[in-house]
Amino acid sequence: MTRSADPSRQGQAAQGGRVAIVAGGGALPGELAAGLLPPARPPFLVIIEDQPDTDPELFGYEHRMLKVEDYGTLISMLRRAGATHVVLAGGISRRPALRSIRWNFGLLKMLPRVVAGLARGDDGILRTIVRHLEAEGFHVVGAHELLPDLVAPEGQLSKAKPSTAERRNIAAAMEAARAIGALDIGQAAVAVRGRVVALEGAEGTAEMIERVHRLRSAGRIGKAGGVLVKCAKPNQELRADLPAIGPDTVRSVHAAGLAGIAVEAGRAIMLHRKELVEIADELGIFVTGVPGGKS
Repeated sequence: MTRSADPSRQGQAAQGGRVAIVAGGGALPGELAAGLLPPARPPFLVIIEDQPDTDPELFGYEHRMLKVEDYGTLISMLRRAGATHVVLAGGISRRPALRSIRWNFGLLKMLPRVVAGLARGDDGILRTIVRHLEAEGFHVVGAHELLPDLVAPEGQLSKAKPSTAERRNIAAAMEAARAIGALDIGQAAVAVRGRVVALEGAEGTAEMIERVHRLRSAGRIGKAGGVLVKCAKPNQELRADLPAIGPDTVRSVHAAGLAGIAVEAGRAIMLHRKELVEIADELGIFVTGVPGGKS
């Protein structure tokens, strides 16, 4: 289900230009493309190949496919499409080995940065890509700049509210998520009964929640309660890879027996917000936006 944005609230960053969406997996690229309404020019999509959860609706837009190893051809693709602004949206399930990258002269010029980026975590890679695009004359913008309505607000979004005990869980999980974020490891944590029981790694949020489900089924943690917290990394490149939740997050949180979700207000994305809140209310899950590091 896509959500139409209010044209008056669309970001001003790309007025007069054409937006290209470099689309990984997940729901964000499709929601972003659908939200760029007239008078904006239709977006151009560069769809990263071999992502397990590519939104099929993306193929209805003007697009080209790109293998991760062929990143060196991205600049020419963007220029041929007349793109002036670029937004990086959606997850990429794997990073290429250095030996598998197909090099060209433009990419060879930034070889030291590519090597350094691949040696660091996801945020290091994204910073390298952003700097490369900017050096080639493109304006890199965040999804939240183009569609401000995607950004999680501060305060309660659901009918259910966190109890005093769950607020303690929010504080504990937020502290842990920020700590692993500072190490460029992940953006999420789960706390149950005041104790952090899971941290997000390379597997992503969905697999982390499934791990909590398994721990709960095995009797390793309490039978009910607990909270998922997602927040941006302290030094995050905010134009790429902001933490996101959507309807599927709510469903998996409920299946794992957790009581709710807290996200960092202003620095997290809520996909299909209306549907997300409706499902949360139906399942009795709380969803709240909190200031960074606080509950």
